[in-house]
Amino acid sequence: MARLIHLNGPPGIGKSTLSALYVDRHPGALNLDVDALHRLVGGWQDEETDTWPVVWSLVRAMAQTHLDGGHDVVLPQYHAKVDEIIGLEKLAHQHGAAFREVVLLGDREAAIARFNRRARDSDDPWIRHHHRLIELGGGHAVLATMYDNLMEVVRLRPGTVVVPSVVGAVQETYKLLADALREPEPG
Repeated sequence: MARLIHLNGPPGIGKSTLSALYVDRHPGALNLDVDALHRLVGGWQDEETDTWPVVWSLVRAMAQTHLDGGHDVVLPQYHAKVDEIIGLEKLAHQHGAAFREVVLLGDREAAIARFNRRARDSDDPWIRHHHRLIELGGGHAVLATMYDNLMEVVRLRPGTVVVPSVVGAVQETYKLLADALREPEPG
């Protein structure tokens, strides 16, 4: 059975990196990286243009098509509203797929530091743009609130699997993710 795997977590925690590893090891799976898709829609760098509705229409259409084809979809995207996650779960079930919810976490201050380090060290225009928007919105306070909101989602959704994510431990974190996604043995 195909799965929609929602890989949630604070910005910069490693969601995109682990999604790319997953699809490298699972032929036919789709890495539905919203950040990468967002860059394909004109106007994303303009703070006055809201491209999110267009991007989410594309995300839903791509996920539906891929799930209908019987293939896994990995969605590396921060969500801290339960209704958004329930919407993803419904989408999976409407297309005959299972829904798996995994949250990558480090401690709060480490997660904030990772986001800032990623932005400082990156030449990627999307990462730089995202960092600038966070800074304009309040920087550290915004990231702390995002983290706290995510923790509330984890509390409200007890079926969520939490995978610890440590800086520089990509293969170890991927192994934990793979273990979390492994289906239980029949028995």
